[in-house]
Amino acid sequence: MIILIGNQKGGAGKSTLTLLLANYLTTVHQHPVTILDMDYQQSIAAKAEKAKILENEPLYDVVPTDLKQFPDLLQVISKKKKDIAILDMPGKMDDDGLIPAIAAADFIICPFAYDEFTVDSTILFAMVVRRINNRAPTIFIPNRIKQTVKYETQAEVEKVIRQFGPIIPSLPDRIDFQRISTFQTPLILYPVVLPTLNCIYEQYLFKKEAL
Repeated sequence: MIILIGNQKGGAGKSTLTLLLANYLTTVHQHPVTILDMDYQQSIAAKAEKAKILENEPLYDVVPTDLKQFPDLLQVISKKKKDIAILDMPGKMDDDGLIPAIAAADFIICPFAYDEFTVDSTILFAMVVRRINNRAPTIFIPNRIKQTVKYETQAEVEKVIRQFGPIIPSLPDRIDFQRISTFQTPLILYPVVLPTLNCIYEQYLFKKEAL
């Protein structure tokens, strides 16, 4: 299974969500996971290297790579039928190298915020994804949401985004998200993130068929 996490807008929270999902899948459900870190900053790969220096055993492999290398890596990934590959995508839409990655995805997750620039980028990302790959379900996660802020355009934004896929429970804006690593998600964060991660897992990734 290939899970793509993307948005044209940089800073939408793709890398943090990638870590959250990878940690959840490996620790809560014991799925073998590989992360392909294709973001320009490669912050996940840097965290993986830091974990090695600190002698913390990573929960999964992190492969720093770029879009050009993806077609070759796909050949390797496809042979590991039981593994889940999570693609942390770069924040751009003007590279033809995106096409093979989007086309290969079995499931697409798009974190977004309610500010104007992020919403525009999210809609553009959704339109491109639908044109390239209309078989993979796409879900949207409101991210870095401030509980004390009233988002005036929230209803209008969600109405547009739902044309491309469902919006699932949001993730809040919390400073301790910076403590997430490739070997753990701090326990204090689990009550906050489980509603979102359980929804992804139970309703989309491994939905049980009704009897």
